[in-house]
Amino acid sequence: MSKPANYQEFELTLENTRPPAEWPEALKALWFAGNNKWEESHNIAQDLHSDLGSWIHAYLHREEGDRFNAGYWYRMAGRSFCNLSLDEEHREITEFALNL
Repeated sequence: MSKPANYQEFELTLENTRPPAEWPEALKALWFAGNNKWEESHNIAQDLHSDLGSWIHAYLHREEGDRFNAGYWYRMAGRSFCNLSLDEEHREITEFALNL
């Protein structure tokens, strides 16, 4: 399966048992996050040494409730601490990743 063209297509893949193997790692991390598989998502995000990886990492720590750690990762991503809902931020990050 190729990379989804938009967020609506991405959402449809959340019904699958796993993300497609050929997807970029960042998109896989977001897929796991969208399926409430924090640990799997975090394992990928912590190995993504990029602004996007740091943004995903920040989102995950915010979801976890660790504001201090989230703040560090937002700074590493060059972003301000997010005030959107978690669902809105997940969508924003995913749309960004889909447009790379």
